[in-house]
Parts: sequence; structure tokens; C-alpha cells
Amino acid sequence: MTAAVKSTEEQNTYSPVTRQTYYHPLPFVLESGESLPELRITYHTSGTLNTRKDNVVWVAHALTANSDPLEWWPGLVGTDDLVNPEDHYIICANIIGSCYGTTGPRDFNPENGERYLTNFPDFTIRDIVRAHQLLRRHLGIEEIYLGLGGSMGGQQLLEWAIAEPDTFKNLCILATGARSTPWGIAFRAAQRMAMEADPSFFSASPNGGKKGAEAARAMAMISYRTREAFNSSQEDDNEARDNFRADSYQRYQGLKLSKRFDARTYYILSKAMDTHNVGRGRGSAEQALSSIKARTLVLGIEGDLLFANDEQAHLATHIPGAQLEIIPSRFGHDGFLIEAPAISKSLQEFLKQ
Repeated sequence: MTAAVKSTEEQNTYSPVTRQTYYHPLPFVLESGESLPELRITYHTSGTLNTRKDNVVWVAHALTANSDPLEWWPGLVGTDDLVNPEDHYIICANIIGSCYGTTGPRDFNPENGERYLTNFPDFTIRDIVRAHQLLRRHLGIEEIYLGLGGSMGGQQLLEWAIAEPDTFKNLCILATGARSTPWGIAFRAAQRMAMEADPSFFSASPNGGKKGAEAARAMAMISYRTREAFNSSQEDDNEARDNFRADSYQRYQGLKLSKRFDARTYYILSKAMDTHNVGRGRGSAEQALSSIKARTLVLGIEGDLLFANDEQAHLATHIPGAQLEIIPSRFGHDGFLIEAPAISKSLQEFLKQ
């Protein structure tokens, strides 16, 4: 039985983008030993693969993003940006467990005809990378000119560059680390507790868990931004006694996510982030990082609470020849998306060397 591909042409505000779905009809065995009976991977491509096949940029997306980086990374990925469809063949695959097209909790389990929901099997960053490898081989891509990703996307690229050292020529990893720290796991555990406290999370409704997800997202925002960012943008007037701006902002962010994202997906992806540890089964993180062959630019974001800058310094120390730069920002972790012009400048200088 062979895999099949379906594709549709889409237009967005930047350039023609192709949304495609790769079907892997065989069981996909996960690191846990459990398996998915079949795997569907949704991905976007933009631009044209040149005859030498040496202009591929693979973007790895973060926790709640989709597979179209031209939509969510303006200033870095787009028609008039450094990573652009005229010069590059841009690929981004939606990750396992997501609700944006790849097999996830809202899908039906072909073995029993019921939605997975909270019964979706646990998976790891390595499992996500193995799905990327399936897609890479399907597309006939041997070498990737640039791997680009931040946060959970950076976790994927680190794992991939260790698993397949000859695949990447260049890497740009942002706001991430070699393993998930207890600090990061604690943030995500608290968010999952909020989702578990919503009784509808465990219901048979495909839309269950929305209120819990809203609370979880509000918690996450505290780790994504800095004290300075909140204090400067959410300050109230001197007479306020209720309806504080910060309160409204948190509730708005929670509602905004629950309207576009599935609660069970949010839950299972946060667990996948916890599993990240490039040293598992490889002796140590330092040993694993030393096997990376790609020219690597490690970018940290000033004031990042979730992935502190000492984590990026650790990466740069142990990845051979890696360069480290800390991007100034008042936004904290979210700066890896917001500070696109500064990131683009650093990446451009790195690629010119």
C-alpha cells in the first residue's frame, strides 16, 4: 500500500501557498510503544524548489501555530522578507497532535470509529521529528539549506539535527533549550491542571474543555511576556477598583485561543514539550549537541522567562562552532515572533558569512 497526496491551491496576503496532505497508511509507532494506526500530515509549501534542490527552508512551528509561517511570522518569512518564496522553497509541516490538519485528538480512531479526544496516545518531540523525516523523504529532499524555528519549533530542529546530522546545512534556533527544565514543565503542568478542572474536558464532546483551555492560556501568557510588558501596556488609571485592564487582557487572550484551538490538542502538545531532552538515550545533552554538523545560529530573547538565556548559552557552548546572540526585547518569550526585523538582521548576517 502506498501513501497518497492530496493538494489544494490557496492564496494568502503574501504569496501563492500550496496546502497539501501526506497520508502515511501504515502504523506509526511512537516512542512510548503505542502507535497511531495511520498518520496524516498537513503541510504548506511556498516558492519553487530549484534544480539543485539547495534552496529548501524548513520552518518548524511552535505550540499553537499552523503550517503556514507566511501567516504568523511576518517580517521574517514572507514575500518581501529574508526568507521568501522567490529565493527559497519554504516547507512547514503541522505537527502530530495539532488541530490544524495533522492527525490529532479530534480525529476518529480507525480501529474503533470513535474520536480520540483525551485517549490520544502520548508522544514526544522525537516522534514529531520522525514524522518530519517521513515527509522529507516523501518530498525527495536530501539537504535542507536552513532549518528555522523557535520555542517548540527549536526543540524539533535540535532533535532533528542530532538524529540526522547531514540533513541541515544551516540552523537558526530561537528561544529554546536542550531539554525542558523543571521550571517550564511546572508552568505547563499548572495549565494542564486548569484544563483538568473543566468537567467538559473529559466529555465526549469534540468541543469540550474550552473554559479550562482559556484559563490555561491566561497562565501561559504570564510566562510568554515580561513584567515590564504587562506593566507598561495594562496599567489602569489611579481610581480603578475593578475591571482592571490586565484582568480583561488575560480573559481576552484565553477566549481568543479557545475560539481557534482545540483544548485536548493544547493539553497533549504541552505534554510533548515536557518530553524534550536531546540527551535521553545518548549519554548526555552535551554529547548529543556535539554531534550537530550544521552551521548554527542560536538566538535568545532578552527577558525570556520560559527559556532563559543561559539555556541558549548552553546550546552555543556545546554545538560545534555555534554562534550566540541575545535579541533585545521587552516582550520576553513572545519576542521570538514579535522581534522579526531584528531576528532577520542577525540571520542575514549569519548566512552571509
